[in-house]
Amino acid sequence: MIGVIVVVALVLVLANRDQAPEVQVAQVRRENLSASIASNGKVEPIEPAIARAQFVTFVDKVAATEGQTVHKGEVILVLNADNAKAQLANTRAELLVAQEQLRAAKAGGPADELAQINGDLRKAQIALADLQKTQKSLTQLVAEKAATQDELNQNASKLAQAQATVDTLEQRKAALAAQASVSAQSAELTVQRDHDLIVTLQHDVSSATVVAPLNGTLYSLPVHSGDYVQVGQVLAEMADLHYVRVRAFVDEPDLGVLAPNQPVDITWDALPGHVWNGRTETVPKQVTTLQLRSVGEVLCSVANDNLELIPNINVDVKIEVSRRQNVLVVPRGAVHTDGAQHFVLVVDDNTLHRRNVEVGIANPTDFEVVSGLKKGDRVALSNDITLRDGMNIHPAEVKE
Repeated sequence: MIGVIVVVALVLVLANRDQAPEVQVAQVRRENLSASIASNGKVEPIEPAIARAQFVTFVDKVAATEGQTVHKGEVILVLNADNAKAQLANTRAELLVAQEQLRAAKAGGPADELAQINGDLRKAQIALADLQKTQKSLTQLVAEKAATQDELNQNASKLAQAQATVDTLEQRKAALAAQASVSAQSAELTVQRDHDLIVTLQHDVSSATVVAPLNGTLYSLPVHSGDYVQVGQVLAEMADLHYVRVRAFVDEPDLGVLAPNQPVDITWDALPGHVWNGRTETVPKQVTTLQLRSVGEVLCSVANDNLELIPNINVDVKIEVSRRQNVLVVPRGAVHTDGAQHFVLVVDDNTLHRRNVEVGIANPTDFEVVSGLKKGDRVALSNDITLRDGMNIHPAEVKE
């Protein structure tokens, strides 16, 4: 009877074992692990040189093509500067006239008029002085009975007329000087205006020939020969693209782990398989809205030796925020949570045993295990079956 019971029990055990589910099992291993943030971004030149139209005109000639390599001083395009040149010539002529007016005004008035007044005044002053001497002599002679009172009166009348002439001429000279002072102020303003206008027109004429200010790439040339351009309109954009800046848009929850000088990998859908490397430069100081996302803008410097990345393209960005060397690693599918506690189900003799663990950094596929496991331990991976402590399983080893 006892033998029958043992046989039945053994059959039941074997039956239950046959009913145990197959579960994938992975070994705890040691390897280097890095955690990263994935986002999107836009390529920008680091120090772009942007040529803009300085005056309203037409494009006479385009001497370059978009995307080409340019050298410092190379002509990119030429604007029509005929109007600016004509205006420059007229303003230079007007400046000469204004400068002559200013010189005359500072001298006290027109040279011919001033010379005439000064000459007349000197003659009148000499005549006045002579009459004053005669008046003095006649006064003494009348006192000595050597001249008549009538002679003295006649000379006094001439003396009064001479004094009036001198006064009139001096008033005319003063009025001319006052007028010259006003004219000098006006002429100074005109000279300064013409001078400033000449500087502006010279700059316009010079800017009509757009040249490359540096060795680099002409990455934008939005105008064509014959185009009408407005003041401030972009004519050409150039930069040294051996290094570019990527403006990465990182979601707000990920901003806390960012820091300057973190490694960056850039990929572009147009060149699959290519990876460009760089570093974070600055981390955001504020959050902005980008469509439906709240993001911080992270600036990254990226090497672009082959000049394949061009400004304004959209790229994918991966920022490595931490790295651990030779750490214990388990697949993310092996780690469970119970409140704040992390745990795994260790496989021992085809049975699952719960074991609490402390985890560190993570990437999309793996967790770092700080404590609770050792290399070689086997852990169960989650699948469609709910796994539990004490469950019997058929282990299926995962190939690494």
